[in-house]
Amino acid sequence: MTIPEPNSATMTPLRIAVTGSHGMVGSALVEALKGSGYEVIRVVRSPPGSGSADIYWNPSDAEIDGQAFNGLDGVVNLAGENINQRWTSTAKQRIRRSRVDGTELLAGALAALDSPPRVLVNASAVGFYGDRGDEHLTEGSGVGSGFLATVVRDWEKATAPAARAGIRVVMTRSGVVLSEQGGALKKMLPAFRMGVGGTMGSGEQWMSWVSLADEVAGIRFALESTDLRGPVNLTSPQPVTNAEFTRTLGRVLDRPAFFRVPRVALEIAFGQMAEETILASQHAVSDRLVQAGFEFRYPQLEQALQAAL
Repeated sequence: MTIPEPNSATMTPLRIAVTGSHGMVGSALVEALKGSGYEVIRVVRSPPGSGSADIYWNPSDAEIDGQAFNGLDGVVNLAGENINQRWTSTAKQRIRRSRVDGTELLAGALAALDSPPRVLVNASAVGFYGDRGDEHLTEGSGVGSGFLATVVRDWEKATAPAARAGIRVVMTRSGVVLSEQGGALKKMLPAFRMGVGGTMGSGEQWMSWVSLADEVAGIRFALESTDLRGPVNLTSPQPVTNAEFTRTLGRVLDRPAFFRVPRVALEIAFGQMAEETILASQHAVSDRLVQAGFEFRYPQLEQALQAAL
């Protein structure tokens, strides 16, 4: 087995496969990589037609065209069931399997290749840390408790076969990605634009966030930075409380934002999902990315929201 060397002219990957390429982050990443001259190959769940460069996989049935990854420069794995739903027992199974089982399938296929990609950038999340109050969370902080923390821990562990095979593996622990096109911000906007937006629960919980532009740039940095490996917090260096987020979003939209949704109402409406996402406090910062030389384009929330909107 050989790990391909970086391109001598650019020192950056050229041929990149992407799972989850039609999601909010995936779509933006594919567009950015193609705009920079990369050849991007989508990893899709339907058998590609004749002449297509797409790679087939079906994690639900443990099917993957592993040999199609041979000789590629890198892989970005963004696939995963949306966690913004009520966590029934069935939903929990889907959330876990889409991340853990899919990553195990992919990492195992890459590890078995004669010429595997030299880097795997695997999506992860600050949900790894659980609800930690005001604690300052870096990549060295331990795993938290709860369903989501356990899933993210096992999601990251599922990359182990690739790492053992000599592939450089980076796990990007993303915060709330800010985009008008999807994610948490898109769900918030209708209420805020009508002037009935407000804080969630006490508003004291910390929100670790990142602009979509920096999310994409951070993933590309992980692809290209040959020394970076392991978990990396992909979050703005300036996390905010939910109350501060609320005030800033209202100011950017020029709308009042003085309402408050009580904790009990969120727990009734969304159950455990609310407890471990909306109401959970995570003050995570991107120490390793910054130390490696990454510069955030939008380190401050107000400028990030202005750009997103």
